[in-house]
Amino acid sequence: MTALPVPSFNPDLDLELVRVVDVSPELVWKAYTTPALLKQWFCPKPWGVSECEIELRPGGRFFTVMQSPEGESFPNEGCYLEIVPGRRLVWTDALHAGFRPVDPAQTGAAGLFLTAIVTIEPEGSGTKYTAHVMHTDPASRQKHADMGFEAGWGAAFDQLVELMKTQ
Repeated sequence: MTALPVPSFNPDLDLELVRVVDVSPELVWKAYTTPALLKQWFCPKPWGVSECEIELRPGGRFFTVMQSPEGESFPNEGCYLEIVPGRRLVWTDALHAGFRPVDPAQTGAAGLFLTAIVTIEPEGSGTKYTAHVMHTDPASRQKHADMGFEAGWGAAFDQLVELMKTQ
């Protein structure tokens, strides 16, 4: 399968997190594609993930329920658009499983629609990780940035790294 080209970064619409870490690409992939592992790192503590469903195929369901420290639940459902085993995951919350459009009035857990492209590349003895998150308009991009995209996605990825060092 030939991977689709990665869209170029648009600073008006996109946010990006890039890290080079001392965990193998295979372990980063495993953490992103194994529900029991993803539940342990996917949102910054003290938040948690109480449910996770991964149908790892284009059109497959990506579903999580994020749990606040106070016990509030925030379900987030999306659809995988592309899977390049071991290297790239692309999903969006603008579609449900089977590429079914979401009602535009029902945005994702963050109150906006996004498409995420996670790229996992070998770098020395570790991994170069890139999370490229695309938004529908500048206001949505800014809202996500103001919500703490860099700190939140960064903290979650740090949790992934620490978890996978114990595997």
